[in-house]
Amino acid sequence: MEHVPPPAEELALLDQELVRLDARRLQLLNRRAWLLSVLRPPVAAPAARPPAGPFAWGPPGGAAAPAAASSGVQNVLLLLGGLLLTIAAIAFTLFSWGEMGIAGRSAVLAAVTVGALVAPAPLLRRGLSSTAEALAALALVLTVLDAYALHAVAAPDTDGLGFAAVASAVLASVWAAYGLWLGRLRLPLPAAVAAGQLPLLLGAWAAGAPAEGFGWALLVTAAADVAVALWGRGLAVRVTAAVGASATGAFALLIGLGLSVSADGPLAAVGPGALLLAGAAVALAGAWRAPKEWAVAAGAVAGLASVAAVGGVLRTGLPWNWSVVVYLLCGIALLPVLRLRVPRPVGRGVLGASAAVTAGALVWALPVVAAVLLGPVSVLTDVWSGAPEGFRAALGPSMSWPASVASPVVLVVVAGVSAGLRLGWARVRGTFVSPRPGWRVAVGAGAPVLAWGAVLALLAVADVPYGVAVGVELLLVAGLLGLAVRRGSGGVSLTALVCGLVGAVSAGLLALAAEPATYAVFGGLLVLFAGAASRSRAVVAQSVLAVGSVLCAIVMAWAAGASLGWSAPHSAPVVLVVPAVTVLLGARLRVVALSLEVAGAFGALVAVGLAVTDAPFLALVLASCGVLAAGTAVRPERRPAAGYLAGALFVLAAWVRLAASEVSDPEAYTLPVSVAAFAVGYLRRRRDPAASSWVAYGPALSMTLVPSLMVAWNDPGWLRPLLLGAAALVVTLVGARLRLQAPLVLGGAVLALDGLHELAPHVVQVFDALPRWAFPALAGLLLLAVGATYEQRLRDARRVRETLSRMR
Repeated sequence: MEHVPPPAEELALLDQELVRLDARRLQLLNRRAWLLSVLRPPVAAPAARPPAGPFAWGPPGGAAAPAAASSGVQNVLLLLGGLLLTIAAIAFTLFSWGEMGIAGRSAVLAAVTVGALVAPAPLLRRGLSSTAEALAALALVLTVLDAYALHAVAAPDTDGLGFAAVASAVLASVWAAYGLWLGRLRLPLPAAVAAGQLPLLLGAWAAGAPAEGFGWALLVTAAADVAVALWGRGLAVRVTAAVGASATGAFALLIGLGLSVSADGPLAAVGPGALLLAGAAVALAGAWRAPKEWAVAAGAVAGLASVAAVGGVLRTGLPWNWSVVVYLLCGIALLPVLRLRVPRPVGRGVLGASAAVTAGALVWALPVVAAVLLGPVSVLTDVWSGAPEGFRAALGPSMSWPASVASPVVLVVVAGVSAGLRLGWARVRGTFVSPRPGWRVAVGAGAPVLAWGAVLALLAVADVPYGVAVGVELLLVAGLLGLAVRRGSGGVSLTALVCGLVGAVSAGLLALAAEPATYAVFGGLLVLFAGAASRSRAVVAQSVLAVGSVLCAIVMAWAAGASLGWSAPHSAPVVLVVPAVTVLLGARLRVVALSLEVAGAFGALVAVGLAVTDAPFLALVLASCGVLAAGTAVRPERRPAAGYLAGALFVLAAWVRLAASEVSDPEAYTLPVSVAAFAVGYLRRRRDPAASSWVAYGPALSMTLVPSLMVAWNDPGWLRPLLLGAAALVVTLVGARLRLQAPLVLGGAVLALDGLHELAPHVVQVFDALPRWAFPALAGLLLLAVGATYEQRLRDARRVRETLSRMR
């Protein structure tokens, strides 16, 4: 059993335990005091104290925020202090300088400058780097003021630009030495690099150097910046030097490019060319060890500068259009870099420069090809006016042809380069260029396209005879279609097909200038498209080529009618021959059936457009189109769409024929349609007895009854209302007999309205004969009768509604 002491004994035990706890607490407090005296700085003491409860003032890591805030406040204070001191020093130098003697002025500036230069050293040793940076910035500004003061006092008669050049060089050297002495300061070395951009530029300005001299000064500065960017100490120094090299080098190359382009002789172009080549060498030297992005950009600059240098010397004495060829050849000369062992980014940059020069030459040459392709549109305003004498006469005044004489050469050269790259690309594998499949396809497809454009441009530049131009364009279309068919599917095939179609459109427009050319070209295109469609293995290509052949046949059919001297409506049935052939071919050629039928439908629309001015011929054309649609509906997969289309076309043909015969009775227009719709509804009800009568017979009945009712209300005669009422009565009785909701409701409604129309005059006479008090009396009697038999009438209404709802 557990022993429980008496209360007195238990109280004595508790008192002893409390004494021992007090002694232990005192021992721990003494130990804590000794530890606090050992630790430095004393700020660490609160962190060592264990928290007595939850954090009332934020999380335990919240002490970092005040430290960061105090650092930010310190930087702001130092910045403001340095700025105020700088402003004070500038004000002192500019305005208070003259109030002191020469000794005092020298002593003040020297003391302040030396003090500002020396003070950062002990501050850095004490860990006050921000304060040291602020004083160093002030010291740099003071050195600039010292230079200004030295010029104002010691050498006031010297040239300002020359003195500034020397002073900037001295300051750059002093700041560089100062930054190397105090290596922990971040500002002096970048400031020295920035100041180093000025000496040569200011020196050239002071010496009155020409533009080429300024270019060389900037280029030498850029070279020095490149060296600093490659071997300088610290990221800030290298970035500053890289920015300076980019700016000074760009200005130097722009100066060289301007002088090279404006040179009027080889000797005048040698100096700018040397400047550009030197700039290319500097860019290439910097790109060799630069990061990837900088290396690519520098390689591109080096390539462009080399092209401008060599091309600027070789192009002198040539017209500007041939200068494009010279620059293009110089750009192509950069391609052997593929075979050289150069860093991958540098090689890509040089190749990018070559591609940029090539693209610029193509941009200059392609407008000639566009003019050749789009120029024949002007022939549409004067079809069959006669063959022009030369090819340019058929293109219209769209280009200055003498200034574009070098365009074919540019296109041929680029096409040859593309073909050479495509054939020899396997040899450059393993070098810094590993072309993706997309680029290979683009280069491979570009060669035939550019060769095709070169031939077109040559035809226009040489102004060949009209017949020769048409024949050559037709041969080009044949070649492109053959290439598209032979290469199967792929980028080259697709590009050749698109170019072939564009060339076919251009050749077709060009052929419309003369009647024999129209038959020859469109007949040839018809054969080419049909042959290519039969040889092609790609479904899309087959469909497009089949559509092209149908369009050519439509043009030939229209031309046949025009050659016979027929008017447009009389030529429409001839055009319908082409849709008829497409219907027959669509049943045999299932792969391209849809494309053929769509093209045939377009031909039918053309025939309708030709016949729209003559109503009888329009009715004939519409009926013929209906026959073709009905023939298409024989095929099960075309039956739904073609069947409805055939019915609509037959109805339109009948209506146009009736309108041409000046038939104004609406029943002549609506009864045939109603009969056809009624037959369709009857077949629908036989196949689906659950179908609603509104769906089966509603359209057929409303198509005749509603227009006839509208005419009958305005007809003063008695025959039309009588016939309409009889027809409505028959429809109502049939609906009631067969329990069909649509005939019962429509027939009853039309019968009631027709009867109201017939009884209206007599009702008006009766109401005119009654006295005025009779109307309220009759209304009251009616209300009394309805109210007395309300429940019965309500039951009758429900019974009628239920009866109607049970009908179909």
